[in-house]
Amino acid sequence: MSNHEKALDNALRAAALDYDVAPTTINKTPAIPSPHAKGHNCKGQCGQPGHGVYDATSNAADVRRLFELAPKAVGYLVACRGRLVGLDIDRKDGVDGFATLAQLGREHGFEIPQMTTTVFTPSGGAHVWLTVPDGVTVPNSVGRLGPGLDVRGTGGYVVGPGSTGRNGEYTFHPRRGYTPPQPVPEALLKLMLPPPPVVRPQHRVIPTSADAAGRALGGLVRVVLTAPPKTRNSRLYWAACKAWAHVADGHLAAGDVEAELIDAALQVGLGEGEAKRTIASAQKGVHA
Repeated sequence: MSNHEKALDNALRAAALDYDVAPTTINKTPAIPSPHAKGHNCKGQCGQPGHGVYDATSNAADVRRLFELAPKAVGYLVACRGRLVGLDIDRKDGVDGFATLAQLGREHGFEIPQMTTTVFTPSGGAHVWLTVPDGVTVPNSVGRLGPGLDVRGTGGYVVGPGSTGRNGEYTFHPRRGYTPPQPVPEALLKLMLPPPPVVRPQHRVIPTSADAAGRALGGLVRVVLTAPPKTRNSRLYWAACKAWAHVADGHLAAGDVEAELIDAALQVGLGEGEAKRTIASAQKGVHA
């Protein structure tokens, strides 16, 4: 049996278990080229194949058709949809994702379920299949949990067992084989989910009085608030330099300057830490 035939056979087995699958190359990438030019945002709405993970299906006839369109396919992907998420543990190039995961478990008080689908990768890592509660959307992430730990969430995929990669074959855990994916531990799920949105403080309106310094600070704040996206940090630095000069002249209070400029920076999308560093750097430049 060729690697193409073996991949198709295993993909059909996965499809029979209601997993959505699609063919992949020896580089673990989708095997059917896109019908669109670069920069498109079509996710299969056009009805043509060639949309990567969005081609994935559990219909056996459609799986066979996809493999017919990809004669060089030697593997298949399993789409992370619905409740399925994949924890990709890497062990290569001096990084040990297993050690990272063990440390994370000790710090947050969780263990990975033993009886869940585990697929070993040719490089010595593993893909652990887990489930999340209905309605929970887990994003893809690379290294956010720690070195060697990636998350394959909505819109992502794991390489299916029985696939051939450039470094070898993806295989089920030798003693367990396929077992239904188990729920992700609650503590780990919290780490997989994005942090809650930052509640930004409501902008304080500077009184429009005859006070020249107040008007000056208000103008500098507006410079930051109206900055185009790629100029926000540089505009903040310029405004901070001007504001600190007013502080040095005794016309403005340092606390007011810092509070108003940080507030404006947060409103245009800069991080608080970045804003504070930029304002501090401007202060040093004024007093240099």
